[in-house]
Amino acid sequence: MVDQVVLTGHRPATSVGRPGLRRPRVNGWALLVLPGLIFTLIAFGWPLAEVLVRSFGGEGAAHNYSVTFTTPAYRSALVSTLLTSAAVTVSCLVIGYPYAYLMAMSRRTELLLALILLPIWTSFLVRTYAWQIWLQDTGVINTTLQKLGIIDDPLELIRNRLGVTIGMTGILLPFAILPLYTVMRRIDRELVRAAENLGARPSVAFRRVFVPLSLPGVYSAALLVFVLALGFYIAPAILGGTSSPTLSTVIVDKVQRELDFHTASAIGITLLAVAIVVLTLGSRVVRIRDVFGGGAP
Repeated sequence: MVDQVVLTGHRPATSVGRPGLRRPRVNGWALLVLPGLIFTLIAFGWPLAEVLVRSFGGEGAAHNYSVTFTTPAYRSALVSTLLTSAAVTVSCLVIGYPYAYLMAMSRRTELLLALILLPIWTSFLVRTYAWQIWLQDTGVINTTLQKLGIIDDPLELIRNRLGVTIGMTGILLPFAILPLYTVMRRIDRELVRAAENLGARPSVAFRRVFVPLSLPGVYSAALLVFVLALGFYIAPAILGGTSSPTLSTVIVDKVQRELDFHTASAIGITLLAVAIVVLTLGSRVVRIRDVFGGGAP
């Protein structure tokens, strides 16, 4: 080796480190995700773990969880929660589908989109109180119908499941329209025109071509709205009162009035389990990442 250095004037390359050992490479994306992951674990994971632990306290997990299904009031609240969520989902789809179709086909998409985004930027509490003003006995709807001579006595549009359904539909409607519009704008209009050129009437082409292609958006919107409606509290508390309790209002009542944190925690975990089951079943039809906006544009 000394002779080689003398002859060439260069030292031959040698391996500095041990063979097989490499410096660990840190992924840049991991560093970007790490703060959000830590925040999620602290703000969501920790409280959820505490709720889960509390659900096993008191008289025991068997008692706390069995109360949810054996007490008539809690069973009724569970059924009311599921029925209300289903009704809100159907209402949002019926109203949201034509609006999303208009957005996808109109040249004024920006204006129609702004009309949907503006309510989202408004507090849920403010919007719920606005619906209370509209739906109460002396509200805008009943007053207008009475002045037109359509009804004599005010309709019961509040303090019942109907009022809760109307209010939640108005609040959650944007969350149905946006997934529908996202799917509809990707549909090639030439497919519908081709069906019409082959002799299909516009209504038939719409029903046989456009609607099937838009079903992923329908499934995404239905799943998103249903899961959000399961845990909704503001609208059932203000518009429903005590006549139409849901599991969310029962949980708050158990904590604030009875200070029964163990049963309230068990009911909360039960509600979370229902949402997970719905998401699991829904994932067989549509990708969860598409439901929450993770799909490719």
